[in-house]
Amino acid sequence: MALQPSPSSSWMSGLDFPNRLFEMGSDDYELYEEDDEFVLSVEMPGFDPQDIQVTWDDGVLNIAGEHADESRNQRRTYHRRFRFPKTIDDDDISARYRNGILEIRLPVLEGAATQGTTIDIQQ
Repeated sequence: MALQPSPSSSWMSGLDFPNRLFEMGSDDYELYEEDDEFVLSVEMPGFDPQDIQVTWDDGVLNIAGEHADESRNQRRTYHRRFRFPKTIDDDDISARYRNGILEIRLPVLEGAATQGTTIDIQQ
């Protein structure tokens, strides 16, 4: 007995738009904290290091990339921002691009507490 697609999913099978419409996020990066620093790895295959700009401004990391392939008449862009909940040592942020992966290390200042406000939960 062959399984038939349900009516609710069959209309989406040939269309890419509805699937993208309901995506909950992207998996092109990994962010974790280890040894008193945040480590952010971003998948950016096909970019050259000179195509990528990484900036830090008041707790926000901005990553932008633009790559033009003249032979194929194509242009790729990437832009993402990350806000960090702890105070980062601005002078020791480092970035490395290798094998299509941009890795950024953001050291947390010693004794830095999480920034923000605690919100009470009412019953």
